[in-house]
Amino acid sequence: MSSRSTETTVTFLHAFHMKGLEQPQPAGTYLVVTEEELLDALSFPAWLRTGTQLHLPAIGLPALSRQAITIDPDDLSAALLADGPSRTAPPAASPHPGGH
Repeated sequence: MSSRSTETTVTFLHAFHMKGLEQPQPAGTYLVVTEEELLDALSFPAWLRTGTQLHLPAIGLPALSRQAITIDPDDLSAALLADGPSRTAPPAASPHPGGH
């Protein structure tokens, strides 16, 4: 079965917390990697999301180590909506160089 990963970035204007994170994270731009598998049984190409990871810390922040935390995409959307009153929907994820 074919698989692919897509790298995107999301930006939080304020500190945030969501399921799967041990502590609140600071405002910043974060890398999100989505893994998908091609569904072969259909007569048209369709991809099934098999995992989503949020990379910590935010891009550009100094760190001794980096980690990828498995998250629920719905929790990410909810955190983005809660980030500010001007957000009515999650922003379109911007492509990040290096995605497959």
